[in-house]
Amino acid sequence: MENRLAADLDHILSHTEDVWPSMRGERIFLTGGTGFVGTWLTESLCWANRRLGLDISAVLLTRDPEGFRRRAPHLAEDPAITLLAGDGPAFPFPDGTFPLIIHAATERVFPPDADNPAATLDRDLAATRRVLEFACGHRARRLLFTSSGAVYGKQPPTLTHVSEDYPGAPLTTDVASAYGQGKRISEFLCSTYSQVYGFEAVIARLFAFAGPLLALDANYAVGNFLRDAMAGGPIKIGGDGTPYRSYLYAADLAAWLWTLLIRGESGTAYNTGSPHEISIADLAQTVVREVAPGCTIETARQPVPGAPAPRYVPDAARAAALGLHPWITLEEGIRKMRDWHSR
Repeated sequence: MENRLAADLDHILSHTEDVWPSMRGERIFLTGGTGFVGTWLTESLCWANRRLGLDISAVLLTRDPEGFRRRAPHLAEDPAITLLAGDGPAFPFPDGTFPLIIHAATERVFPPDADNPAATLDRDLAATRRVLEFACGHRARRLLFTSSGAVYGKQPPTLTHVSEDYPGAPLTTDVASAYGQGKRISEFLCSTYSQVYGFEAVIARLFAFAGPLLALDANYAVGNFLRDAMAGGPIKIGGDGTPYRSYLYAADLAAWLWTLLIRGESGTAYNTGSPHEISIADLAQTVVREVAPGCTIETARQPVPGAPAPRYVPDAARAAALGLHPWITLEEGIRKMRDWHSR
């Protein structure tokens, strides 16, 4: 059966030509391989494997192998892929050496309660530590950790683009910051383990994305707006529409991550997201223009006069120094998402 992502997968290959030769014959261990980011990595890995005859094999850690087989049978049945059933904090170690490791799993955010006051933080750190212990005992050479822009805390509205050198962090008194706190400490653990045990660790701080495989019913504005537009509208903005975000297309994301795994500087964090900012209100207008001209937009509340607009936009200069850019525009990405969900 023709892969519906074929054009995007060829796009990834065209921007990673210098990456794959150094991976020939290697074994990869990937956590989070069945989520949005991980599925794009797995799709592109299998595609490159077949097109270039790389003889790469990969073990994907997943909580639900059967669910993944139902969603993506072509990946689950690929001879290069082995599914390992397990949970991040306590997964069984597969046998053999794994020179390349990608820790792309992330824990779901649970609100604190009396039974699990720090569940999100505890589980996220336990999973990172487990992966690092695996790396130490299975002769890892390179490890890529997918962190998050949440490690910076709230971006000051006067700072248009946040760089990796920005010293901000989530407030330790903010009980809703468990996700960002966990990623921040996990970055520290990756750096510490890599220095002590002699493997190379690279950090990718992920921001926001668009593209096929992105859920339309989750907490992602671009997906929610596309869902509303495809249903005939109205597009509903939950806030006042003023926050600024940026969206890197999923195929570009995969190309960036494979490049960072192989060419990223050890001990270095790279913002992984588009530097092209857009307000949520303008994003809604863009979805209307590209998907459903004439569709109405409803905004939950009006902007407060004079209030600064919140921002969550990266400076991607470090990635650009490696030749990484947002090659696919947001407009094209939205159209590709529409086509994907229309089939």
